[in-house]
Amino acid sequence: MEILHKDDGKRGMFYIEADGKPEGIIEYVWAGSQKLIIEHTEVGEKLKGQSAGKKLVNSVVEFAREKHVKVQPLCTFAHAVFEKTPEYSDVRF
Repeated sequence: MEILHKDDGKRGMFYIEADGKPEGIIEYVWAGSQKLIIEHTEVGEKLKGQSAGKKLVNSVVEFAREKHVKVQPLCTFAHAVFEKTPEYSDVRF
């Protein structure tokens, strides 16, 4: 499962394509240069049951670690994943 990434400096997303279309997405917005806010996570039927949502959240966490920024998971799904994954506390805002 390949996770792709787009970021224009204001907003960004990690996504997984199936049949050439985004089937799983996690969207974030930058809040300054040191913090990003996860706004939305969505996984389509083709990826259900494959932990796609968790993999997308993990991609944001890895990105945050690389960029030395903090993450605020406002999206209910991402928030739940952060709550269940203490290993993500280093990037949580």
